[in-house]
Amino acid sequence: MKPAIVLATHTMGLGVIRALGKKGVPIVAVTYDKKDFGYCSRYVTCKICAPHPDKNEDQFISLLVKLAERFESSFLIPVSDETLVAVSRNKSLLERYYIVACAQWDIIERLIDKKHTYELAEAAGVPLPKIMFPESFEDVEQYSRYIEFPCLVKPRQSHLYFNHFGIKMVKVDSPVKLRAACREAIEQGFKVMLQEFIQGDDSQVVNYNSYFWNSQPLVEFTAQQIRKAPPALGSPCVVLSKRLPEIIENGRKLIRATGFYGFSCMEIKKDPRDGVYKLIEVNGRHNLSGMLAVHCGINFPWLHYQHLMEGKLPSAADWKEGIYWIDLVRDAAYVFDNYRRSPSLRRIILPYSCPHVFSELSLRDPLPFAKRMMYLFRRFFRKFLMHENK
Repeated sequence: MKPAIVLATHTMGLGVIRALGKKGVPIVAVTYDKKDFGYCSRYVTCKICAPHPDKNEDQFISLLVKLAERFESSFLIPVSDETLVAVSRNKSLLERYYIVACAQWDIIERLIDKKHTYELAEAAGVPLPKIMFPESFEDVEQYSRYIEFPCLVKPRQSHLYFNHFGIKMVKVDSPVKLRAACREAIEQGFKVMLQEFIQGDDSQVVNYNSYFWNSQPLVEFTAQQIRKAPPALGSPCVVLSKRLPEIIENGRKLIRATGFYGFSCMEIKKDPRDGVYKLIEVNGRHNLSGMLAVHCGINFPWLHYQHLMEGKLPSAADWKEGIYWIDLVRDAAYVFDNYRRSPSLRRIILPYSCPHVFSELSLRDPLPFAKRMMYLFRRFFRKFLMHENK
């Protein structure tokens, strides 16, 4: 089989590496982040260090073009927002050398820039939380007089904001904090949106995963998020496979409205005030908990590979409910926060006592988890030394 060139090898990348590697696909891992660990997987046959696609997009694309001398006609798959943006912007160039596993930029931009996503969702009749898009700090001043608190200050392009501030969003409970959070973001060149905060715990958030082609949902998978890290404002660290037919129709509406094709993951939250599921975001790449669907019987990366490389159109298949996906490191980091929010030891332990799959920890492929732990230990040790030297 032709290799799969996996662009980015953190948790999402590792999931894709294992999903394809277990099927016998040779893996070329392209890494640009010191926090990466997926390139240590037993399934990786070649590791490539690359420039950061956000900071040096031209150099990143030039490297991929050069790699085509060794890996021409391979399966090129971006699995982070940074690589998705770079590859989709340059898809027409890269298609001369590779089978490129993403949509073109005009479609991807509708998902990367949340303003476009929400405008399309509203036009398609998909329920949304209340949202405002300030274009200047003057708009923020005006909105702060009548917006309801608490609310969320979120970036329109979340990956850029996260890379700079290390958080996905800011929850504010007063006009003063709202203005401060917006000023900090705007001064750094980020466009923001103000979003109503939907109450309810993290288990009210669900995922709609799908593979679309020619506006048709060929394969669908749903799951319930159980815990986030950090709670309420972070990304999922425990997810449960669960059939949720009530979210599927709106999921289909939005994917069709964006014109997207291939694999995507949509995040939706149930509003306890009216019982309506409301859109949070859509990712046009393989998702953080991707190994959950694989473990349940739907190997989305393999379906993606077979479709584009072999012309085999994916078809729906049965999958298992009641399986947990656990990011052990991040879940452990916030165990006390989650316990304070819901003081039930049974609730904390339940995912570990039921059938589950870990995001990194695997006895058959142990090095990625070991690499992640070594990085975290060194980081902790450096902080400890800095504290001691003060």
